[in-house]
Amino acid sequence: MFSPHPTNMPLSVKPEPQDAIWWLPRHEEKLAEKNAMDRVDLVFLGDSITQAWEKEGADVWQTFYGSRCALNLGFNGDRTEHVLWRLEHGEVDNIQPKLLVLLVGTNNSGHRMDKAKETALGVKRILEQLAERLPHTKILLLAIFPRSAKPTQKLRVLNDEVNQIIQTYADDKTVYFLDINHHFLDGCGRLTSNVMSDFLHPNANQYQIFAEAIEPSVQVLLGTDFL
Repeated sequence: MFSPHPTNMPLSVKPEPQDAIWWLPRHEEKLAEKNAMDRVDLVFLGDSITQAWEKEGADVWQTFYGSRCALNLGFNGDRTEHVLWRLEHGEVDNIQPKLLVLLVGTNNSGHRMDKAKETALGVKRILEQLAERLPHTKILLLAIFPRSAKPTQKLRVLNDEVNQIIQTYADDKTVYFLDINHHFLDGCGRLTSNVMSDFLHPNANQYQIFAEAIEPSVQVLLGTDFL
């Protein structure tokens, strides 16, 4: 088990719930959803980009994951510390998924402009928690998606710096790193509004691209053929 978190540790590794009024009720709903499932083979864990599989990406989710005993644990606005709190409060207890897809960190960059090493440390702590709680689950760690229109803009650079660190966490035995960001960018590395209208969240039509980009890895790590 983890020891108490020292007070001098960055906020990114100190488990905290969000204070939004919908957040704890969603946590309770997800606990109930998980407990009602006969089995959970596939988990998506992250922030609003993951939660949007329930809305913008709903049709694609049904096509790709509807028959795969999949559970969506994405929460709008979550930073690494919020995911840590959720893990410490039961969201993956009593399940044994074959694969968990993790995408988190962009809100550490955007909301608080955490240093890259601090966001990366939060991701590392999440991986440590998952290793303890889901020792037989493979983790597909996705690079934080690009944000901001141009590759030289501050938040894009910050996310890129995080990705340079977190890719080193892959051991290709339990944790696998996958960067699909080029699918969202043009030949000059620019992000356009027809891909992400707010230069952060994929538009609805991008969830097909998202699913197709990770599908080869999902198939291998789940040990199943699909498409």
